[in-house]
Amino acid sequence: MAKERPPLEEMTLRQLRRVASECGISRYSRMRKSQLLASIQEKQRTKISVEQTRTLEAQEEVEAAKFELGQEDRTGGTLASVDEGLGDLPGGYGESRIMLLPRDPQWAYSYWDIPNTNKEEMRRQGGQQLALRLYDVTDINIETQSPHSIQEYPCDELAREWYLPIPVSDRDYVVDIGYRCADGRWLVLSRSALVHIPPVYPSDWIEDHFLTIEWEEDLRGKTFMQLVPPSKKAPVATSPNAIYDEIFGMAESAESQRVAGSLFGSMQHVPGSMAPEQSLSSYVFPSGVGMWAVPTASGIGMNMSGVGMNMSGAGFASAPPNRPRKFWLVADAELIVYGATEPDATVTIGGRPIKLNADGTFRFQMSFQDGIIDYPIVAVASDGEQTREIHMNFNRVTPARRTNTKEEAVEEWFA
Repeated sequence: MAKERPPLEEMTLRQLRRVASECGISRYSRMRKSQLLASIQEKQRTKISVEQTRTLEAQEEVEAAKFELGQEDRTGGTLASVDEGLGDLPGGYGESRIMLLPRDPQWAYSYWDIPNTNKEEMRRQGGQQLALRLYDVTDINIETQSPHSIQEYPCDELAREWYLPIPVSDRDYVVDIGYRCADGRWLVLSRSALVHIPPVYPSDWIEDHFLTIEWEEDLRGKTFMQLVPPSKKAPVATSPNAIYDEIFGMAESAESQRVAGSLFGSMQHVPGSMAPEQSLSSYVFPSGVGMWAVPTASGIGMNMSGVGMNMSGAGFASAPPNRPRKFWLVADAELIVYGATEPDATVTIGGRPIKLNADGTFRFQMSFQDGIIDYPIVAVASDGEQTREIHMNFNRVTPARRTNTKEEAVEEWFA
């Protein structure tokens, strides 16, 4: 037998939402318990006939029985009264704040809480368009340095959240919310914390470290190893002649083995019959002459008894053996914006003031990464009565990239 449905006043919030759904009450999921109760009672009084009411009550009894578990609050009272007395959530907290969260390598999610009083103050100062500005701040301090790139996105006054496209992944970003003025000024309402956008490609960072920690060791508040990404590591300082020192070091080793009557002085060496390190050192000699020369099987070797070497060519082949080689390439682009105006004028690029030279010329240089760079350039006369402006967009696309620095170059073996 179906359990009798409790009165509406004793129903839980979940049960009242079920009843409101069946009554066709809109936005019931956003109502509190008292609002739901009043809406359901009003619906029953005005829009439900006696016959429909009986049918609905029978259905409600069946549905409500699914959620009636016979639970009671151990502190006294029913569970339906747990959320009574709780106030409504405020629409805002009176403080301008904005947050930036990475969603994936191509998109970031931003939400904010800006009081209307702060917006009105910015509009009184000349703010016209509410917008978001996304800054690339990889390895820089935005408080004292210019960002690598700036992306601006106008947004609606009533909006509380926005999705932002990321121009380049695997970099650090912050976002500003503020107003853009007609004279090029940028009035900031709030700035987010720095976030790192993950790369679109799998990480190539492979670094294994093994630590031995005693079983009784207290791990709280201790750091045993700090991992540093390869891109953040400082390059190892090397001598300008390090490669030559390495070559001559191998040559001295080869000469000492020859003098001691080793394999290199007693018999002919067949290329490829040794490890790469041995094969390499067997063709390097202190003088540097004849480097990579290959002795033939005819038995004619090198004459080291004289002042120099006998390089007649009768006993040498022209093809070099297998050898290692490092190769690298670094290439990038920078954006340079330049111009001139009256020396006492004020010039802003993207809302940031630019220092003028004594003759009124200016020059602004920044990293040019993939994506669209939106640069409004505005000049304002010293008395503020005249303005000139130019709005430029720059778009860079890199279809392919396979580069590495000299420090990242590794040896590759070639025939």
